[in-house]
Amino acid sequence: MRDVVEIGLGKTAQRGYHLDDIAIVPSRRTRDVDDVSTAWQLDAYQFGIPCVGHPSDATMSPASAVRLGQLGGLGVLNVEGLWTRYENPTKVLEELAGLDEDARATKRLQEVYAEPIRPDLIAERVRELRAGGGTVAVRVSPQHTLALAPVILDAGVDILVIQGTIVSAEHVSTTDEPLNLKEFIADLDLPVIVGGCTDYKTALHLMRTGAAGVIVGIGGDGWSTTESVLGIRVPMATAIADAAAARRDYLDETGGRYVHLIADGDIQTSGDIAKALGCGADAVMLGEPLSLCEEAPAGGAWWHSAASHPSLPRGAFEVAGEPLGSMERLLFGPADEPDGQLNLFGGLRRAMAKCGYRDLKEFQKVALILDR
Repeated sequence: MRDVVEIGLGKTAQRGYHLDDIAIVPSRRTRDVDDVSTAWQLDAYQFGIPCVGHPSDATMSPASAVRLGQLGGLGVLNVEGLWTRYENPTKVLEELAGLDEDARATKRLQEVYAEPIRPDLIAERVRELRAGGGTVAVRVSPQHTLALAPVILDAGVDILVIQGTIVSAEHVSTTDEPLNLKEFIADLDLPVIVGGCTDYKTALHLMRTGAAGVIVGIGGDGWSTTESVLGIRVPMATAIADAAAARRDYLDETGGRYVHLIADGDIQTSGDIAKALGCGADAVMLGEPLSLCEEAPAGGAWWHSAASHPSLPRGAFEVAGEPLGSMERLLFGPADEPDGQLNLFGGLRRAMAKCGYRDLKEFQKVALILDR
């Protein structure tokens, strides 16, 4: 039974848990770390680590997306970002990297993103990603999917990510023709990842659209302001576990169609990654942690995609910090600090080994305990 609390006469609330509220419980078996695999597969595309790059211009340029792919992850470029609005956004990114953390930073973000999206630059950026030799993935918002999809598909991507703060399979509008995800995905011959979502019902309905992957979470971290602006927040451990339950029921419903879950939010350290996967995720979407690698295009600054919204920004601007090292060092070490921010996937491998699991699917069965 779900823990339900009465918060007042006639109103109850379900209790939810953050990743910080839970911990992993080792089993009776341990395993050599060299025998552990962190590989996963989405449709026909194989990856060495369960890492998807959050499509923020602070972290994902064509070059950094390619580099993440070379290191075993999946880089995702935002086709509504600076790289499709400016021929060469390097100077804009350098300016943003030098901003202070104040109200002026948000205003400047809104100004630079007011430049219109250029279809020719979408095609050019996809060509750059293709030239890198890895899996080509781009992100588009639900609001602009129908308008930009022809350009994106003509350019030739491998994976399409339709991502907003909250995405549903049943968007209702009396003024515009809404995106019918089920019809849209059915007409494509490439895998689609959709999200975010935060509850069982939405996850299940998104799976029924035919999506190959569902993003769980709203990208919440210390710089997200979605809760203060919209009042929306669902703790990640609960959101992932609920989506995993939806996947289990969808497997039974379809006779075995597996939909991958990608956790997006509240993930900063290797321990957070391990706990997210232990709750049932197949991969994690990393944003702010990747902003601290040398390849990050914004030089250590960080902002969410929604931070530049022209009328209702939902993310604060984080001033540039000192890089922790290369992307390779961030993902695979070596680490010289004991806080879990370096060697993220070496830490995951060690957690899996300490608990006796050889691959990610097995690790989803790990026992968890509430420790707060």
